[in-house]
Amino acid sequence: MSYLHSINDPLSIITPIEHGVTFPERVHLLHDKYKQDIELFKQLVLSSTSSAELLTRIRTSGISAKRRMALLKLFRRCVSLVADTETTKKIDTISTETIIKTYGHTFKPIKTLQEAFSALSLEEEVALAALIGEYDDRGKHGYTLTELFFTWFEDKFTEFTIEGPRGAGKDIELSTLFPDFTGNYPCDFVIRDETEAIRAIGFARYDSTRGGAQSDDRTGGNEVKMLKAAKYCQESGRRFKIIFLADGPGLAHRDTWDEACNLDDSWNGNVRVVTLAICSERITREWLLDT
Repeated sequence: MSYLHSINDPLSIITPIEHGVTFPERVHLLHDKYKQDIELFKQLVLSSTSSAELLTRIRTSGISAKRRMALLKLFRRCVSLVADTETTKKIDTISTETIIKTYGHTFKPIKTLQEAFSALSLEEEVALAALIGEYDDRGKHGYTLTELFFTWFEDKFTEFTIEGPRGAGKDIELSTLFPDFTGNYPCDFVIRDETEAIRAIGFARYDSTRGGAQSDDRTGGNEVKMLKAAKYCQESGRRFKIIFLADGPGLAHRDTWDEACNLDDSWNGNVRVVTLAICSERITREWLLDT
């Protein structure tokens, strides 16, 4: 039985991390943030002859990347929900013609847009700003979690070092640590001992809420990571631990918690699933050095 199985109340080890502002203050802040972008989008809508032309005018290098992203968020919410910003923002690698050919049949007619924006009320403008800014804080919980973990680790240990992005940044590919490893295997942090030997790799995730298919994807993905690492170590003779720093209220959801319990202490004890509250008990010098 894993350590997590012994915890009767998962919420007792969850770290509450808050980001953003509650209603109604958040709505007004988002309106202040996006009102100029909404006004520019309105002007582009009213002066375009088609929704395809509207997208073409937005996806130009003449508009700053930050403003262009806001306009693309507006395009997705107002014109075509399938035109996701992860695709439309890539103006150097995905042509506008390709997007129009693929998604153009889903675009709302320009006349419909012009009717809506020519009579846009202040209340509708505020609601639109709240809609496009809904996920502005996405990822910030995870950045805070990682920062807190790095600070805790560096305060506790002097014989180990931890490296990786504390906030937004490029993941560390396992192949850059072990040149004989093949395939993709991004991790969030790496722990080394005084000899620079790698003792552990880690993943940090903060789930504000998670259930259903999202939970299945997360926990299933973690198991795959463990199995790939175990297979590589068996074939190469290398040894390292895996730390899953998993925190947030979503961890306490039944399916997610059950999978975390099953993953914890797996691979002959080389895997530990922790929250900030139990790091001191679970991540120890003895465990990191045990081979």
